[in-house]
Amino acid sequence: MTDSPPPTTAGKSPPSLLYLVKRLELLVRSRLEELVRPAGITALQYTALTVLERHDGLSAAQLARDSFVTAQSMADMVRALETRGLVRRERNPSNRRELLILLTAAGRALLDDLAGPVGELEERMIRDLTSRQVGQFRTTLADTWRALS
Repeated sequence: MTDSPPPTTAGKSPPSLLYLVKRLELLVRSRLEELVRPAGITALQYTALTVLERHDGLSAAQLARDSFVTAQSMADMVRALETRGLVRRERNPSNRRELLILLTAAGRALLDDLAGPVGELEERMIRDLTSRQVGQFRTTLADTWRALS
């Protein structure tokens, strides 16, 4: 793969970076939906479970922020995941008014089952990149996120 911009047609300028990022995000989400649907969850639920896998015991508000959904959507999502036995809620010992959301053994098992197919999707996405380009891509995504945060 080269570092050249996407091809243009008839002298038109290339698509904006915002457009290209959104196009990639929608395609990744669509492919992820296809992978997780047989497990009975959505891509957004999968994202929330992976957030808990990395940072277990979050408040609903923090989980919503880290999962890119609204607090109301997260409340509905947590209820659905709890009904499936994939997460549980318990009182925060430091703040008895706050409930923490934790991944259950069933939630961890589901993520383990999906790790292979999701890893293959990511590998497919970057297969034409060198390891150096993958590192640069990861750094660039993090840097651009920080610039807008």
